[in-house]
Amino acid sequence: MLYDFGNSAFATTIMAAVLPVYYSSVAGSGLEEGMATSYWGYSQSISVLIVAVLAPILGAISDFSAAKKKFLQFFAFMGIIASILLAFVGEGDYILASVLFIVGSIGFSAANIFYDGFLPEIAEKDEMDRVSSGGFAYGYIGGGVLLTINILMILNPGWFGLPNTVVATQLSFASVGIWWFIFSLPLIKNIKEEKKIKAERDKSYLAIGFSRVGNTFREIKQYKQVLIFLLAFWLYNDGISTIMRMATIYGAEIGIAGNDLIIALLITQFVGIPFTFFFGWLASKITAKRALYITLITYMLITIVGYFMTSALHFYILAITVGMVQGGAQSLSRSIFGRMVPANKHAEFFGFYGISSKFAAIIGPFMFAFIGQITGNSRYGIISLIFFFIAGIIILRFVDIEKGIEEAKQVTKLEGIVEVRPKK
Repeated sequence: MLYDFGNSAFATTIMAAVLPVYYSSVAGSGLEEGMATSYWGYSQSISVLIVAVLAPILGAISDFSAAKKKFLQFFAFMGIIASILLAFVGEGDYILASVLFIVGSIGFSAANIFYDGFLPEIAEKDEMDRVSSGGFAYGYIGGGVLLTINILMILNPGWFGLPNTVVATQLSFASVGIWWFIFSLPLIKNIKEEKKIKAERDKSYLAIGFSRVGNTFREIKQYKQVLIFLLAFWLYNDGISTIMRMATIYGAEIGIAGNDLIIALLITQFVGIPFTFFFGWLASKITAKRALYITLITYMLITIVGYFMTSALHFYILAITVGMVQGGAQSLSRSIFGRMVPANKHAEFFGFYGISSKFAAIIGPFMFAFIGQITGNSRYGIISLIFFFIAGIIILRFVDIEKGIEEAKQVTKLEGIVEVRPKK
């Protein structure tokens, strides 16, 4: 949970709030009008594509070598160092900014594959909803607290003894790396990986990774419930990811002031804290699947209200509502999936889980932009997202979680895998 507390600062300060503005106004200041936005979009796409390709390979290598923790540390430090180096990006350094953002995003996303892969090892089946929800809630707290400090630095640099906004912004990037590093230390020091008998290998880890990915594609039919859930997740998470990535630019397009958009982002962060815990508790009362339904139906209502939104007040209402369900939807999805993952394929399967969320970050925004372009109105783009939630809910109805758990157990027994859990 403390690791989530630390690394979520990258998602809030660098991915969502501060770096996009700095990239446009400072790093890309010498570019022609509109080019900075295009280059930022290319940077996003490149980082997502690289992670999507690497995710299952890294997961497979990690499972084979029983080295999730080593991989997590390597990619976390990659993201930490890239964040700190962003402090050296100045006026016109858009190429350096793009490269560091891509490297940092790869580190952030790849480390999360192995972080997620630890969930079935540190929590029993009946604890997963609570532990997963706790991780997301701590992430909201950590990301929100540092974002608040960074925004205060940028808006009032004199309070912190800084000469101007540019220096304050550069220091905010460095603070992300330092924050992430400090709150990674408890995990690095204390979390022990499950002991497994290492298999003999006669080829490189890269070859093993590709081989195991190929095997997973061929064997996925053994895990029918996992496959159905991944399809549902891909659809509804497409809608969630698009709302997260496009909300700010959509709000700006319809005339909502920049300060209101930033405040709304902070509201989403802090509202998410108690409600993520709430959905973890609710899942224990009505089952995780039913609690997940509630979040997805709420997202359907958000797209409808977003279509009719005209004022900052409406945007604040939507920010509060998104905060109420965003963490719940993400944490419950992760815990449901974690229950149905075979014991010897945690990182490999969470790699595929990561791929689903990464490709969702490509198709949803593309559909939003394409429909807005051909209709001349982005409101049609936002309302189109309701399709993802409806389709996801329909497919989710066919997922039998208990059957999925049994499928994983049966395959694990057939393969002769014995789990050895560390003592609590």
